[in-house]
Amino acid sequence: MDKAPIKAIIIDDELYCCETIATFLERIADIEILAQCSNGIEGIEAIQKHKPDLVFLDVEMPKMNGFEMLQKLPSIQFEIIFTTSYDQYALKAIQLSAIDYLLKPIDEDELLYAIEKVRQRSNKHLSQQLEILMKKLSEPKSKISKIALPTMDGLEMVSIDSIIYCESDSNYTIVHFKDAAKIVVSKTLKEIEELLQDFSFVRVHRCYLVNINEIEKYKKGEGGYLILSNGACVDVSKNRKELLLSKLQPLRR
Repeated sequence: MDKAPIKAIIIDDELYCCETIATFLERIADIEILAQCSNGIEGIEAIQKHKPDLVFLDVEMPKMNGFEMLQKLPSIQFEIIFTTSYDQYALKAIQLSAIDYLLKPIDEDELLYAIEKVRQRSNKHLSQQLEILMKKLSEPKSKISKIALPTMDGLEMVSIDSIIYCESDSNYTIVHFKDAAKIVVSKTLKEIEELLQDFSFVRVHRCYLVNINEIEKYKKGEGGYLILSNGACVDVSKNRKELLLSKLQPLRR
């Protein structure tokens, strides 16, 4: 028996962006576009009327942006894919909350990939993700302390400071914590590196991303290696040695 189509709404004040997304979606057999809205007020009305499964939501809209629109809804029973152009702080908050987004101009392959992820999950964690997102948007960057990490079972909300290091495992990443726990995250090490680039982490090897504050010793060598606070030894690649040392120097002053 065929599954019911995914019912979608597009909310964007840029007509061209709405039309681009609609054109791409019309090529997908199991997507049904219920409405296209040019602002947050129309978006709220369309959501309440149609009860969609998926909303493409522009972050930057005049009078009421996408985040403000969500806060006016009594409940959120649909998946969200944000669309955004330039707001780097908003983008970082979205990334840290593990919510899907598309950068403008919209790329069809990236849109298809985002929809495929929607098909493979339910939105049971979305309210928790949105709570993290709104908190991050309301706080100065220096106050951000938690990150949402996607695992095979759902989402793990972890303290950034509790991470000692991250280890590549093909298309996954093993995250090691201070309490000796570890989790397998459904992201590559490069993706984790991008999430943590504004915090005290440094890529020391193609397989390792390390919390600088958890380094106990650096042992010299061609690349050398690190001894971390949990006793783990982590290799440093030759081509990343200088970057590591440049970040460690301020700690020695």
